[in-house]
Amino acid sequence: MVCLGNICRSPMADGLLRKKVNDEDLSVVVDSAGTSSYHIGEAPDNRMRETAKKLGCPIDELRARQFTVADFDQFDSIYAMDRSNYNNILKLSRTEADAQKVKLILNELYPGENREVPDPYFGGEQGFVEVFNMLDQATDVIINKLKNDR
Repeated sequence: MVCLGNICRSPMADGLLRKKVNDEDLSVVVDSAGTSSYHIGEAPDNRMRETAKKLGCPIDELRARQFTVADFDQFDSIYAMDRSNYNNILKLSRTEADAQKVKLILNELYPGENREVPDPYFGGEQGFVEVFNMLDQATDVIINKLKNDR
């Protein structure tokens, strides 16, 4: 799960999918990162943490890190929250196989539409709830695919 700073959207997607993987007892590694180095080592944004806690998926333990080329070797799927980060990830890809791993997360819900998860950072509380709901739906699709791939 990748966004810009790894403090709002990607840790929320990470937390949601981790919870669902644990609930289904799947052997899947879930992680998140940012394409920038702005917040390395920081906890998710307080507003995202509060939203996550209120909606039953606490993410307090997560810490921001920067996406690296090694992530292509570690993960089978890399979900970008928006086109800008999608393109930044692709710039780091070494091969076509690396590039094929990168997807826009909302294409799981709306195939081929290339919709973006809006960055709630500069908005109000409702923006965080809307992002949570979008990512909850998208991770439901992902978890169902993972269950079917068992």
